Amino acid sequence: MNLPRPSGTAPFVLSVLDNALTGVGVSAQESYDEVISLAQLADRRGYQRFWMSEHHAMPGASIPSPQLMMARLTGETKRIRLGAGGIMLPNHVPLVVAEQIGMLDALAPGRIDLGLGRAPGTDGATASALRRRHTVNDDFPEQVAELLGFLGNNFPDDHPYRDVPAVPGPWQAEQNRVPQPETSADIWILGSSVYSAQLAARLGRPYAFALQFGSADVLTAMRIYRENFRPSNFLDEPYSLVSVGVVADDDRVEARRQAASGAMAMLRMFQGKSFSLLPPEEVEAFDANTHERQVIEEYTDRTIHGTAAEVAGGLEELQAQTGVDEVMLVVQGHSRRAQARTVELIADHYGMPAN
Repeated sequence: MNLPRPSGTAPFVLSVLDNALTGVGVSAQESYDEVISLAQLADRRGYQRFWMSEHHAMPGASIPSPQLMMARLTGETKRIRLGAGGIMLPNHVPLVVAEQIGMLDALAPGRIDLGLGRAPGTDGATASALRRRHTVNDDFPEQVAELLGFLGNNFPDDHPYRDVPAVPGPWQAEQNRVPQPETSADIWILGSSVYSAQLAARLGRPYAFALQFGSADVLTAMRIYRENFRPSNFLDEPYSLVSVGVVADDDRVEARRQAASGAMAMLRMFQGKSFSLLPPEEVEAFDANTHERQVIEEYTDRTIHGTAAEVAGGLEELQAQTGVDEVMLVVQGHSRRAQARTVELIADHYGMPAN
């Protein structure tokens, strides 16, 4: 893994995660057009990577397959690394994932990231439809090892899949008498718990902690990752990233209104309703009881929101606490314009390229 330099004047590397948030009143097609535009903007402004994450059965999130969107973005961007951040591996067959990632790396050599998680990315009923075996989560380390075996074509001789190659990949190059691929996808372990930190450390892989999901113990996870890290052929020393919800706007009141839209979607999900991003006006008009208001306020405050300077201050405080190498902006809000504005304002604040 080639370690990137800090972004602009920021004391860390900056990246972007887009969940293809699709607010009430917005179609999936419109959302995809905006994802492409945001990826191009992040590419021009010098962000390190642009990730998308897998979600299912949510009206407010339109990417059940990050791999498909990545394929489109390979032709729409020039420099930025493109990633599935992540693919929920227990939802998939490792061989198919290896084939898809091999194709993507052939389309955009040296620009592909694959983040692996084990959460279902949806509700219980949909998870059951995706995962026919109830113990599939328990097999996550074995699934990761199997995926890595397919990607490297390096299963042990006695492995049952020793003679099952992933195409494209090293085996195909050998068979066709062409040079081996010069690049391969960077494989990350994702999570929001000590479990994922331990696995990333044991495998010698970069670790991404998803702080946008709640108040998980990121400090303990990062400490365990660093203390237990085993150097690998892929990575000599620990490399970590934290992703966090962000809304920046010239008007701090508008930034909070956009953040509250996401908080309201979380409340709806807790109540067994759909994860829907309501317009800020509807959130403000919602007649919440005391408990509902507390949830909305709590999740609004978990998103770093405000002016560019205020958001940057929050990001720097988070990085100082966690010691991570990279901070990923999880763009939030009902409005896609607000999400693009966040990316622009943070890039401006840190003097990143204005191409």
